[in-house]
Amino acid sequence: NLKVLLTQQRVFHSQLASSFLYQMAKPKPNSFWFFLFLFIIFLSFFHGESSEFDLDELSWLDEKDDEVNVVQSRHESLRSCDFSSGKWVYDQSYPLYDSSCPYLTTAVTCQKNGRPDSDYEKWKWKPNGCSIPRFDSLEFLGRMRRKRIMLVGDSIMKNQWESLVCLVQSVISTGRKTVTYDGPSTAFHALDFETSIEFCWAPLLVELKKGAGNKRILHLDLIEENAKYWRGVDVLVFDSAHWWTHSDQWSSWDFLMEGNNVFRKLNPMVAYEKGLITWAKWVDLNL
Repeated sequence: NLKVLLTQQRVFHSQLASSFLYQMAKPKPNSFWFFLFLFIIFLSFFHGESSEFDLDELSWLDEKDDEVNVVQSRHESLRSCDFSSGKWVYDQSYPLYDSSCPYLTTAVTCQKNGRPDSDYEKWKWKPNGCSIPRFDSLEFLGRMRRKRIMLVGDSIMKNQWESLVCLVQSVISTGRKTVTYDGPSTAFHALDFETSIEFCWAPLLVELKKGAGNKRILHLDLIEENAKYWRGVDVLVFDSAHWWTHSDQWSSWDFLMEGNNVFRKLNPMVAYEKGLITWAKWVDLNL
């Protein structure tokens, strides 16, 4: 049985948007890192570090690989905090990264596109019931050492990938970070931490294929062509919604299929539900 958690991550300088984060009701051992990331992503998205990391300063990492402790006294209040209830507050110390980050695409870099003001970058989200610690790049990378993090979905997830990479890349020296590509996946590697932050383009999650006459067929019950890129990942964050709402000439498909059933027209929300059921079954079997 799958418990579905829909978390709204606030948009801040092209970075945070709504994501579906899902977890098993009774987590298996290899789901531990998923919950660790969910905890860390809230407690640490709001603090940047300018200094590059020093291997000597982080020698403790080798001793802590198998005993990362998420529960720390200074973060106790976060465990029961409702992050969706709060307000935006102005903070002069922001932004945590700027348009000089080399991993930002031009489309989401407002100032490179001519926006003259910058005050919009100085707002942060403050929950009513707790205070979110500022993001610590080294702490995050330390907790995620030897782990693969993958964000799966559409351009919303691409924006989040760029944001997370920009938050951590400044503490890593130029020669110790790289980007690789594999099909629909892009991966940023922090080499000294053996950590990768990856994005996988799969806006509908289920399979969209070309059929007879070059027609686009969305298979509501098939997912493997996308899911094969998700295997072996320690932390998976999924998003899918926007592409399901396109209609007429903007539709992502010409036909839909479920088994041997072919649909020319289907209520988008019905199709969306069917696609998510296929995805949820995959999660249930593989995570």
